[in-house]
Amino acid sequence: MSRHSSASSPVGTPRMAGAGTVDALDLAMSRDDVPDDIRSLLAEARDALQASLESAEHARQRYDALFDAVPDPVSIIDHDGIVLDLNKAGIAAYRRSRGEIIGRPIHVLNPELPRDHLVPVLETLDRGETYVIEVTNMRADGTRFPVEVHSAAMQYDGRPALVAVARDLSGRRDAELRYRELVETLDQGILVQDAAGHYLFANATAMRIFGIGKGRQLEDELQPQHWRIIDEHGREISASQLPAQRALHWGRTIESTLLGFYHRERRHLTWLSVTSVPHYPAGGDRPRQVLSLFTDVTALKRDSALFDRAQSLAQIGGWEWDTGRNHLYLTDEAQRIIGNHPAPQDMDGLLDCLRDRDRARLQEAIARALATGYGIDLELEGVRGSGQSFWIRVIGEAIVGSAHSARLTGTLQDITDRRHAEESLRQQARTDPLTGLLNRDAILQELDGWLEDASDAQIAVLYIDLDRFKVVNDVLGHAAGDRLLATAAKRIERAVDVEGLLARFGGDEFLVVCMLHDDPDRPERLADAILASFAENFRVDGEEFSITASIGIARSPRDGMGSPQLIQSADVAMYDSKRRGRNGRQSFTPELAEQQLQRLQLETHLRRAVRNDEFHLVYQPQVDLASGRLSGAEALIRWRNRSLGEMRPDRFIDHAETTGDIVGIGRWVLREACRQLRNWRQDGLAIERIAVNVSYRQFLSQDLIQSVREALGETGLEGRMLELEFTERVLIEDEPDTRRAFDELRAMGVALSIDDFGEGYSALNYLRRLPITGLKLSQLFVQGIPDNESDVAVCQAVTGIANSLGLGVVAEGIEQVTQRDYLLSMGITTGQGFLYAPGLLPNELLQRYPRLAVR
Repeated sequence: MSRHSSASSPVGTPRMAGAGTVDALDLAMSRDDVPDDIRSLLAEARDALQASLESAEHARQRYDALFDAVPDPVSIIDHDGIVLDLNKAGIAAYRRSRGEIIGRPIHVLNPELPRDHLVPVLETLDRGETYVIEVTNMRADGTRFPVEVHSAAMQYDGRPALVAVARDLSGRRDAELRYRELVETLDQGILVQDAAGHYLFANATAMRIFGIGKGRQLEDELQPQHWRIIDEHGREISASQLPAQRALHWGRTIESTLLGFYHRERRHLTWLSVTSVPHYPAGGDRPRQVLSLFTDVTALKRDSALFDRAQSLAQIGGWEWDTGRNHLYLTDEAQRIIGNHPAPQDMDGLLDCLRDRDRARLQEAIARALATGYGIDLELEGVRGSGQSFWIRVIGEAIVGSAHSARLTGTLQDITDRRHAEESLRQQARTDPLTGLLNRDAILQELDGWLEDASDAQIAVLYIDLDRFKVVNDVLGHAAGDRLLATAAKRIERAVDVEGLLARFGGDEFLVVCMLHDDPDRPERLADAILASFAENFRVDGEEFSITASIGIARSPRDGMGSPQLIQSADVAMYDSKRRGRNGRQSFTPELAEQQLQRLQLETHLRRAVRNDEFHLVYQPQVDLASGRLSGAEALIRWRNRSLGEMRPDRFIDHAETTGDIVGIGRWVLREACRQLRNWRQDGLAIERIAVNVSYRQFLSQDLIQSVREALGETGLEGRMLELEFTERVLIEDEPDTRRAFDELRAMGVALSIDDFGEGYSALNYLRRLPITGLKLSQLFVQGIPDNESDVAVCQAVTGIANSLGLGVVAEGIEQVTQRDYLLSMGITTGQGFLYAPGLLPNELLQRYPRLAVR
């Protein structure tokens, strides 16, 4: 194909067609029968067309000149990957003729390209961006060369195409190789890090400076825990203060920074001069990498003049003790650290600067070093002449000549700032960040110490729990709850004052520990003061709340010898106070001890109940209120223990919730209820659905979905045959997780209803957003209809909510015909209660509804 044919010309000028039109116009004008005015118009048209053809030819010539003037290979490619045009640089680079390239797929230049290589290119061009990629192209003789290809969109002969410019990288790769060879021969260490601080490269000198041997990982060896880095003043610096991080942060070169790198395991200090240079990507405004140059200046430090300066900058002094003459030499920096004037001249003088306990430690270490040759490495506390405390780290070793000329020499480092920082961190670790009080670990440590130190252990513990605190969290959120906790802590702190230790024990619980030897009535007096401090309502975010406290009191040794038992006794007393009506105090008593023993006994038996086959289910029928026809049943758990006898659900369900045993019990109930429904249906009972109560703890365990799936799978039931009843608490605790779990259950076809709706939080917003299928109207309201106006109003409201959201309603606790009739008049069609049946054993339910059994 000719380079300048219309198919390959980017301006698409049809030369032959244009020339033919000019000739036709000339022929028309030469005819005698053409009027003069028409001939004039034809002449104007011919001249305009001729000018247009000449302009197009000039544009094509300019394009050809520019196209061939580009020094890099330039290809024009259509969206099918066919090469439409190629400049002279491309013909020379690929060493092929135009005929071998034009009209052929781009694979002739790069055979390794995948079939769909144009997909990401076209997607990028559609966004108006340039696509850049590095590939390897092939010449006619089969040799390869690396190129960086820049592609952009264009129109070619009126159709979309792309222009690709290929920059030969062979020279750059050679330069990179020469650069790497140069880097490896430099006597300066070079480290390259990315913007996140990860190490990308280190030359051989850097590996030697930092002591990184063959087979060791650069990233692992340079981890901060291996190194202590000090500045020229001897202060330890953080990672963010390193020159590389500063260069990345400020975007400029950080020059000649003197740093000491101390390897903790090798105990080796290297002084380095560090320069860090940020590297920017093309067009970027933030550094992408940083290159750091390290020069080892440790040898210079060994010069005596510089060594003294280095000791001062690092707050490290030198010392030497001649045992024969009992002469102690201290460098200027060592004398400054100790701060005593005149400076100690012998070892006794140095020992006198230390606290009694640490004086004895240093004496023992010196004797051991002289006797065995072992080194000294101690952290010691001393007192300067001004009375100010200081901390030093003493390192030394014995240089033994003869019995009369042994010497000890070493370093003495000021670590006062570090010890103060550690003490500050220790205090933070003992402090509750929200209230500023002692935290759980700290109060347990203090209580253990008191119990151990006190000869008669006359100590009391007050266990304080806020009443109705959860209301604030539910209404205003956890941030408002935190503010209320901080205010409550201040009130308790003022009430306790200096008469006891106060700690936040966890959540909305506080602990007070106090001594009794001087005031036996102190616990009750402090408890009353705390209760009085809660008399005034709390204001949070413009809302007013009445928050009170329940307090349990336990004394040692009567109520417990160790901290766990003493706190547990106070906890038991607190719960008894809460049970009695809240806003009060209760001391631990033998009766409470007996109750606690019973609870422990109950917990022990409950934990083994599923394994011992002690549970069974009864089923309360759910019926069509108009016809009395059986539509479903609710599974209710019962527990019969050989030692404890028949246990009411209200005796063990709450306890199982507290201990977490409810998760395993709930799993058993699901399987047993599904198994029974399968058996009934096999026996011909026309029952469509079984309802099972699900505990909030089951929902939190993240095991519920799997338990439901296994129960349905084992029994072969469809998901629609199972209904799970949740309390309203599930709706408000963790809405994203709730939504995901509900969606999975609904995907299985399981029906989801809210039990005792209206008694609790009534979170209507979540009813709208979650895939709930029904509500259960609490018997608390059903019992009052039709005579109690308030109960009637609630029932009507719940029914209205359900109808507006398309939810079913089941009424619980129907005991009278008048209740049934009123519910029917409200549009409620399904219910359960003693009017129909209590909880029945499986065979009893079959016998009660024989007319529905199919034999």
